[in-house]
Amino acid sequence: MAYEFAKYEKRDRIAHITINRPEVLNALHPDASAELSGIWDDFAEDDDVWVAILTGEGRAFSAGNDLKATAARDRGEGSGPATSGGASVKGFGGITSRFDLFKPTIAAVNGWAMGGGFEMALACDIIVAADTASMGLPEPRVGLIAGAGGVHRLPRHIPLKRAMGMMLTAKPVDAQEALSLGLVNEVVPLDQLMATAERWANEILEAAPLAVRGSKEAAMTGMNYGEPLGELIRTQYDNVRQHMQSKDRVEGPAAFAEKRPPAWTAEPIEKS
Repeated sequence: MAYEFAKYEKRDRIAHITINRPEVLNALHPDASAELSGIWDDFAEDDDVWVAILTGEGRAFSAGNDLKATAARDRGEGSGPATSGGASVKGFGGITSRFDLFKPTIAAVNGWAMGGGFEMALACDIIVAADTASMGLPEPRVGLIAGAGGVHRLPRHIPLKRAMGMMLTAKPVDAQEALSLGLVNEVVPLDQLMATAERWANEILEAAPLAVRGSKEAAMTGMNYGEPLGELIRTQYDNVRQHMQSKDRVEGPAAFAEKRPPAWTAEPIEKS
């Protein structure tokens, strides 16, 4: 399928998603956000891809909401509601409100990640940043708020006072400060960014895919719904159940005992 605002490739169980509007620093309008949402739907449903890497074409990850498109809609010159801000049903870029995606996701932040762009990165599980990257929530400076999850996710990622300082001043941080805050997992030179993101993805692929998804599901359930610890431990998670009923549950211990790499399939055990 051809895409107008993104590139989408699948290689070796890794989905590569690239926002492709470099002429506007990969800012998103509603059509671009909807297209990305469809891509995320495909990734979620494709059993042959187990990890996704999200990045941007050119010198930006994403500058967030396409304010020129928003202004045009406000003037009645464009289509779509003026309040849409590029968000789809699944959130900005089709990911910020996607709470049922338990496959792991990696943001490879190659440049500016501002506003909704930063919110998309925060919605990913791992962030790898180029040393030239910067990120922040500048919405108040243009009369908006970071309503695609930024005002909620940022205080969960870093200490409250640091998060409030970033949000209320609307000032960005550079890659090294983001690393010191714990916002990103690794900072590398730009020319090493995609190789580093792929290294993270391949290290994830060394683990049983359903066990990985079960781990994410359990962790995110606890973060999102705040149930008591005892209740969370007693909860039966769908991906954990699927893993326990899969061939991988047998393959893991067998491969360890036989001193060989495991061959993961994520296939269920056939019932006799």
